[in-house]
Amino acid sequence: MNLEQEDLKYIWHPCSQMKDYEELSPIIIEKGRGIYLYDIYGKEYIDIISSWWCNLLGHSNEYINECIKNQLDNIEHVIFANFSHKQVINLSKRLVSLSPSRLNKCFYSDNGSSSVEAALKMSFQYYRQQGYINKDNFMCLSSGYHGETIGALSVGSIGLYSSIYKPILINKIEIKAPDCYRCPFNKDRADCNIECFIYAEEQFEKYGDKTCALIIEPLLQGACGMRIYPHKYLEMLRNICDHYGVLLIADEIATGFGRLGKMFAFDYVNVSPDIMCLSKGLTGGYVPMAVTLTTDELYNAFYDDYNTFKAFMHSHTYSGNPVGASAANAVLDILSTSNIISTVSEKGEYIKDQLMYRLKGNKYIGEIRHIGIICAIEIVENKITKKSFDYKKRIGYSIYKEALKEGLLLRPLGDVIYFNPPLIITKEEIDKAVDKAVLSINKILDNI
Repeated sequence: MNLEQEDLKYIWHPCSQMKDYEELSPIIIEKGRGIYLYDIYGKEYIDIISSWWCNLLGHSNEYINECIKNQLDNIEHVIFANFSHKQVINLSKRLVSLSPSRLNKCFYSDNGSSSVEAALKMSFQYYRQQGYINKDNFMCLSSGYHGETIGALSVGSIGLYSSIYKPILINKIEIKAPDCYRCPFNKDRADCNIECFIYAEEQFEKYGDKTCALIIEPLLQGACGMRIYPHKYLEMLRNICDHYGVLLIADEIATGFGRLGKMFAFDYVNVSPDIMCLSKGLTGGYVPMAVTLTTDELYNAFYDDYNTFKAFMHSHTYSGNPVGASAANAVLDILSTSNIISTVSEKGEYIKDQLMYRLKGNKYIGEIRHIGIICAIEIVENKITKKSFDYKKRIGYSIYKEALKEGLLLRPLGDVIYFNPPLIITKEEIDKAVDKAVLSINKILDNI
């Protein structure tokens, strides 16, 4: 039995219809270097999606490797209740200094969904302990995604992930999100006055007084197809949350640590969230770790004598893990001593320009959009009406399979193909990836 057969005998892969693996066997990776992955047969793949958006500075980064190795010689893990260690103290101090204003306290967990769970529970308990027992609703944007645990799934709005679980999910209030490609007001990003904010105003007028928190992916809704919305919309959400006394939770799990061209998406605006969730790039894609940052005001609502039962009784075995903290500190060392983030938007613009030039005239390319280093290609059946292909055709999946043959890892979001590479990618590597992507896209689209 070979490794592929052993994998299929024992493993249930995430976010997969395992029957597909009858045709496309699992690819067994042996090593990685920079933007490249290498399978057990020596074939090279460009990891243009950063292995689900978390590999920030390339695979097997020598400096991060060394920091983790050194940490292992000291302590691999210690209970984080009443105990602490230098790595996580240093990390917390640095995160607070880098984060939007007012975010002064760090609560650690071990993955993005858990970070969101903590944020939701903090928000609910905060208002309960302030005596606002009617504030028990959560708001979210349509087409949003915040993770796979029950709470995180409840405030997501992508039916593919959540529909079957609806009977056990927490009720939520959904705001129709901006969709600049298919704007219901026939505007575009250049002449928009955020007309779509009326949907938020309507929901806040109905439910604002009964809502404890609004959770959003700032500026970029990732899992629904890399939808990008204007900075002004973010500022308007902050203002309406303040008006109705609703906490604003920023899910920066996918947008943090430079991917959008600044350290965090909220660095594009002059307002701050009340809570911010981080993971993915936090450790450079090395080990699971997450953090939920919040304000002194929220923290102080839990600070009291034990017998008042106001403590936040939420825990994770691997909270504040020293190995994860050492990796995160190494990531921040690299980001703080290099100009990597300052090059991100230029690289993203270059990716977009190359794709637009190479795919110009293709009747199935609806829009090519970008923010920071992220660039998305939306494939449609009709460019005039912007009608999508029937999902049963699996156009994006077909392109994914073709790209693998060319040595390019493109994992689509439906029929949206995207680039979200490690920040270290060079122009020469971009050219190589674009060549492979265009070849794969044209091969599938030319045969529809």
